[in-house]
Amino acid sequence: MRPQAARTAGAPGAGTGTHGPPPAGGGPGPAAARPVQGAPSGRFLARAALLSAALSIAGAILGLGRDQALAHLFGAGAETDAFLVAWTVPELAATLLIEDGLAFVLVPAFSAALALRARGKGVPDPVRALVAASLPRLCLALAATAAALVAGAPLVVSVLAPGLRDTSLAVACTRLTATCVLSFGLAGYCSAALRAHRSYLAPGAIYIAYNIAIIASMFVLGAHWGVRSAALGVALGGCLMVAVQAPSLARRVVGRPGRRALAYDGEESRPLAPGLVCAVLLFALCRQSQVLIERYLASGLPAGAISHLNYAQKVAQLPMSLSLMVCVVTFPVVAQAIAEGDTRRARDRVERDLLLMACLVLLGAAVVVACAPQIIQVLFQRGAFTARDTAATASVMRVYATGLLGQTLVGALVRSYFAAGRTNWFPLGAMGVGALATVAIGTWAVGPWGACGIAAANAAGITVTALLLLHGLGPGSVPVRVRRFLADLARPLLAAVCAAAAGLFSAGLFASPAAALTACCICVSTVFLVLTFLLDAAGSRSLLLSVGHNLRHSVTRKVGHGR
Repeated sequence: MRPQAARTAGAPGAGTGTHGPPPAGGGPGPAAARPVQGAPSGRFLARAALLSAALSIAGAILGLGRDQALAHLFGAGAETDAFLVAWTVPELAATLLIEDGLAFVLVPAFSAALALRARGKGVPDPVRALVAASLPRLCLALAATAAALVAGAPLVVSVLAPGLRDTSLAVACTRLTATCVLSFGLAGYCSAALRAHRSYLAPGAIYIAYNIAIIASMFVLGAHWGVRSAALGVALGGCLMVAVQAPSLARRVVGRPGRRALAYDGEESRPLAPGLVCAVLLFALCRQSQVLIERYLASGLPAGAISHLNYAQKVAQLPMSLSLMVCVVTFPVVAQAIAEGDTRRARDRVERDLLLMACLVLLGAAVVVACAPQIIQVLFQRGAFTARDTAATASVMRVYATGLLGQTLVGALVRSYFAAGRTNWFPLGAMGVGALATVAIGTWAVGPWGACGIAAANAAGITVTALLLLHGLGPGSVPVRVRRFLADLARPLLAAVCAAAAGLFSAGLFASPAAALTACCICVSTVFLVLTFLLDAAGSRSLLLSVGHNLRHSVTRKVGHGR
């Protein structure tokens, strides 16, 4: 998509706050019947989703290149395991500070400030006041946390991987990656603020810059620094994530307030509630604890187990990452609808998003199950990454794929709980139950099944959390019709099972990994799309018929005009 599309995402209504929800926690009143004017159109949301998806795909491709470089240069042995223990810090920081945690708090807060700016209320400017009140404190807390992690790196490594034989390399890498706590926090702050402004280009580009820095560091310094070069790349990449967003955010924060627009006459914006911040961050931490549990259990397995789990997870989760771009774009829209008191519009939006994301991730999961060995062989089997590593990683990846639907539903559903900007502890409780299930199943399964048992525990735990979050939806969040949703979900699920079976058959017809992978992808996609259309999953039949009608109408109109 052209860069102009991204500028459209941030102009001019986004900059004026005409799309922003009213202050979180504002009580419903007479103004609740008057929606904010200029709500984003379906075309705008489609463009924003396509832009986000395109940037996410580019970042994912570079992420695969990063993992390929790591596998090629350092293989899947003790050295790579040591780096991946240190890699836990940026993984955790990304979840807490970029992808989930800060976004759930800051998007509603900046949207409320933008609504006040649009009404011309507040001196000084509400957006600048929010930045002045929150950014310095956040920087101080993040810097202190990063310094503590650098100083306590030996303790961190011993807690994360007590079975690791040589901890010195892991400690050195952890001291480098710990700096990302500050840079990721600033990057997440910028991302949330820009998305509240309906600007998606710079936030979508952060992982492109991040992965480029890691890849470049490994190839330039790998011969001298070994796997430490990857850890240095993480530190440099975090700085680049901030650099690509800061200019865009600065223009919006210090820019002119913009036109006045209709907005709510509800309560004024309130400071960020400590309870909300704690609930969001603890949920994100508990969710990321699944990775900590994996590394802890795998540290006692033979060398390479942590690496196999990491490579399998990174590839298997690509479909989930792409599908979640839908709710990343629509999260501010759901927050606006809830704040307006229009729970029906929020419910319809969430239900459509859930079904669409389920279709996307199930298609990806079917491909992963059908041709996991070929995917790993094509992507990684070269250099220090052997055929044995391919077989082990592919087995783990197939098990991971069974939990992709649960991962996607958790990532989407939790936004419904926090879209209103109110403190809600139920997601933390649901994730805690899922984490306990992961620990219990993983402890039992790691002995007989090794890394595959750990992956199965991950899939089971996150599925339990998804079911609990679905069950808990109600008046305090978005009243999704759960039974109807589950009935609708059965259709794409059936299509995915049939497509995976067809893909397994087609992949076995070719000896070449590339040919088998190509045939498998084509077969799985064809079977899934045909069955999805026949079953009318997620309204695909009516959607395609509507698109076809519009195309015919457009062509007929152009021909008539030519005459």
